[in-house]
Amino acid sequence: MNRIRTFATIFAVTASITGPAMADSVPPPMISVTGEATVNAAPDLAQIDGGVSTDAKTAREASDANNAAMGKVLLALKGAGLAEKDYQTARLSLQPQYASNNSRNGPNVITGYRASNRVTIKVRDVGKVANVIDTLVNAGANDIGGINFTVSNASKLLDDARPQAIADARRKAEIYAKAAGVGLGDPVSIAEGGFSPPMPMARKMSADFASAPVAPGEETLHLTVSVSWAIKPAGQ
Repeated sequence: MNRIRTFATIFAVTASITGPAMADSVPPPMISVTGEATVNAAPDLAQIDGGVSTDAKTAREASDANNAAMGKVLLALKGAGLAEKDYQTARLSLQPQYASNNSRNGPNVITGYRASNRVTIKVRDVGKVANVIDTLVNAGANDIGGINFTVSNASKLLDDARPQAIADARRKAEIYAKAAGVGLGDPVSIAEGGFSPPMPMARKMSADFASAPVAPGEETLHLTVSVSWAIKPAGQ
């Protein structure tokens, strides 16, 4: 009997200690919403992919011819005033070329080799994109991959959008609070969900259309923020 009483006493003490702790771990009633905001900005940075592809009978001939052609392209870029830090080798490859074989059992026949060398070029003045493309083509580049326009200082530009995102979150929270018949208290948590930069506007080009007009347009930056407000009785 004494052992049973002792166990009951220990259980009561334990319950009195853990009970409040468990109660404290339960989050208070809240309304959680996501606010959104956007800001438009003209791109201030362009990226161009271009290079040279060379075909020859042997791997050495293809490689040597490609190195010579790419050397001219790099010299042209430097002569056009681009800093060496703004263009970088993106892909270098040497692959065999095969003749079409209609026979399933026959071996593939190598007819030659193709050497490719591509560079990625940063153009910090988007107004000079067309000039850089002309420089590439005139120097012998025959593989223009595309153009991407970006906004380099996107996070700073979004400073104007951040208060707008908070205001949008509050507007939504107030609608929910009114519909639920409760009041909106102080913010409990604020977390930026990050911003979504626009998808790179890749424009595939060929050397034949290298002199086509290039319009950078305008980019739309999108920001989200998650905010939770405490709930209080209506009228308070």
